[in-house]
Amino acid sequence: MNQPTLQKRTMLALALTGVVLAAAGCSMLDQQSSLVAFTTQLRGGNEVPPVASNATGSVDAVLDKNTNLLRWKVSYAGLSGPATAGHFHGPAAVGANAGVVLGWKGPMSASMEGNATITPAQAADLIAGKWYANIHTAAHPGGEIRGQMTARY
Repeated sequence: MNQPTLQKRTMLALALTGVVLAAAGCSMLDQQSSLVAFTTQLRGGNEVPPVASNATGSVDAVLDKNTNLLRWKVSYAGLSGPATAGHFHGPAAVGANAGVVLGWKGPMSASMEGNATITPAQAADLIAGKWYANIHTAAHPGGEIRGQMTARY
């Protein structure tokens, strides 16, 4: 075999290897793309109507679109009193109220986490930005701090 033919075959083999590796990488991305991360900052001013509160908080969540398993972590501080409940509400745009879609189980604490399997319709609303999280207290039974869940892409 002459030198130019060997070089062409080597280049072809390297190119095919690159295509195979790229295809393998894409399938790994497809698996990872089934996860959607969400976040929000909880503030009294986000409540509808707004609440005068120095409390703050955050919710970070991940939805697996293949299984509709939603996992979340919540932290908060500075509430007017003990938290009486925490929920995800929806569907609602920013500035609108909605009913509870998913309550947070267990005793409320300043740092907590949970998970639940949601319906396909609920997942679609969450991805569309139509869910919010809020934390209730005795002084503010409608919610003391709130934040709209936003997808992080």
